[in-house]
Amino acid sequence: MPPPAAPSSYTRHETRRRDPNPREAALLVVDVQGHFASLAAPAMPAIAATVALCRGAGMPVVHTRHVDPEPRSRPLAEWWAGDRIDAGTPAAELLPGAGRAEGDLVLEKSTYSAFAGTGLEEALRGMGVEEVVVAGVMTNLCCETTARDAFVRGFRVFFSADATATASRDLHEATLANMAYGFAYIVDCKRLEAAFRKDK
Repeated sequence: MPPPAAPSSYTRHETRRRDPNPREAALLVVDVQGHFASLAAPAMPAIAATVALCRGAGMPVVHTRHVDPEPRSRPLAEWWAGDRIDAGTPAAELLPGAGRAEGDLVLEKSTYSAFAGTGLEEALRGMGVEEVVVAGVMTNLCCETTARDAFVRGFRVFFSADATATASRDLHEATLANMAYGFAYIVDCKRLEAAFRKDK
């Protein structure tokens, strides 16, 4: 596997600008778990900062972790043959630096989207959430799919440029370009910090 991509600046891809409303938003921290530790490493400081900023602004924080069922879905089994994440193993556990706190919702997922079969949409609607900020790994797979799914389900989406990570710079940048073109407002820690400061 190629080395992890370094975080990106949102300004390179920004086509529209908007600040999240912390009174209506939740942070989704996608799959920051043992299996993806090496990929997540470059983004871990930004992930921790994003969690702290969002939590400090009063936003609910939702963590997901990928766990493969038995049997796996055929597409994932074909695409990632031999690359399983089993429940009860270190690969399935959230990383200590992911910022999980007591009371945070943690959902298990078994495919790219955090919404598929997890009850996430119902949980967010129950909390009055209308916007989501997406962070975690992998930028171009689970984070991108979750962001697209959130968009088509009617949520306003914000996508972190520095608190997401994947296997290559090209894949990371391609997702940011796609998100900015039609699905999400691109943010980073500095943008979130400034937005939340204005909101106080």
